[in-house]
Amino acid sequence: MQIAAKNTKEITNAKLHTDEVYDLVTLALEGDFSAFDKIMSLYKERLYGVIFNITFNHEDAADLTQETFVKAFRSLSKFKRKSSFFTWIYRIGVNMALSHLKKKRARTFFSFDQFSRGESHHKEISNLTTKENSSVRTTLLNELHEKLNEALSKLSDKHRTIVVLFEIDGLSHKEIASIMKCTEGTVRSRLHYAKLQLQSFLGDYIKN
Repeated sequence: MQIAAKNTKEITNAKLHTDEVYDLVTLALEGDFSAFDKIMSLYKERLYGVIFNITFNHEDAADLTQETFVKAFRSLSKFKRKSSFFTWIYRIGVNMALSHLKKKRARTFFSFDQFSRGESHHKEISNLTTKENSSVRTTLLNELHEKLNEALSKLSDKHRTIVVLFEIDGLSHKEIASIMKCTEGTVRSRLHYAKLQLQSFLGDYIKN
């Protein structure tokens, strides 16, 4: 079951700057604050998107993104370049988002808008919206929205995070494993489980 299309343009852009980022990290470690500002400009938008898809709250996502960069700056000397800086800072952001959800002790979930807009457009839903008349479409989409939130509410934070990183942000199993500090096999297993669970709840609405 395809949950959402990957934003390949953003992915490509984020991976083009590896050498540049390493140079900027070196400068930042030497006390060049403008170098870290440039790092933030490279990753802020995409990191915000990931955190928002985990928390589904714009204010929380903005605060957590800022806190992620603050923590990254304070921990910059710990970056050993064994992985990409992108992976390293994503790990910080994801962990902060998951900790935030645990502290709130309440989960919030994907907006149906993410399945019906632009880069994360879902093909089956698109077909539905073009074939049905306006009133029927509204009723069906409202039902789907409710079912979608119900299905996602059954997933653990870790399972939902992997769905976000893979299906929406387009990360590879290897990148997700590095961010989540687990094996690629665990990533595949959690992703498979999450998709099966979502499909079981949305079976009447989404077909293979």
